[in-house]
Amino acid sequence: MKNSEQYTSEKREQLMQRVQMQMSERRFKHVLGVEETAIALAKKYGASPEKASIAALTHDYAKERPDDEFILVINRDGYDKELLNYGNAIWHGLVGADFVSRELGITDEEILSAIRLHTTGAAQMSLLDKIIYVADYIEPGRTFPGVKEARELALLDLDEAVAFETKHTLEHLLAQEQKIYPKTIETYNYWVAK
Repeated sequence: MKNSEQYTSEKREQLMQRVQMQMSERRFKHVLGVEETAIALAKKYGASPEKASIAALTHDYAKERPDDEFILVINRDGYDKELLNYGNAIWHGLVGADFVSRELGITDEEILSAIRLHTTGAAQMSLLDKIIYVADYIEPGRTFPGVKEARELALLDLDEAVAFETKHTLEHLLAQEQKIYPKTIETYNYWVAK
C-alpha cells in the first residue's frame, strides 16, 4: 500500500488479509485488539486513526517468523551484530518493520517507527509510537496484574501510561532474569527515572 493511497475500508480489508496469512488465529485476534485500542487512543490524543490502524495491524507482522529469517536479515542488511544476542521479542519489532516495508509496501516512516519501537520504546517517541506501544500493552485480550490500572492511565495521560508500561515491563524482565535490550533501559531512564 502506497502512502499516498487513501486508506479505505477496502484497503484495510486487503491489509488485514495479508497480515492474517502471516500469523496464528490467536496472534491475529491480539492484532485486532491492538488496532481497536490504537484507533481509540489516536482519536483521543489527536493522531491519525488511519496510521494507528495500519501500524497496529502490522506491528506483529513478523512475530511468528523463524529466527533464521531474522538472523539472515540482521547479517545481510547492516544491523549492529549485537542484535543477534537478543531474540524474537526484540527482532519482530526492530527488524519486523523491514519485512512490513518490503513485503507490504508500507513506507511511511511514522508507521515503521511505531512498529520498530512497539516492544522497547525509546527516549524520543512520536505520538504514534506511544499509541502503538501502549495499545499493544493494554489491548482487551491482555490479562495480567496491573492491566486495568494501565488502561485507566492510558485514558488520562499517554505519557504516564508509557512510563507505567516501561516500569512494569522492566520489572517483569528483571524478575525473569532476561537479557534487557539497551533501548528498553534508555526508555526507562527517560520516561520513568526522570
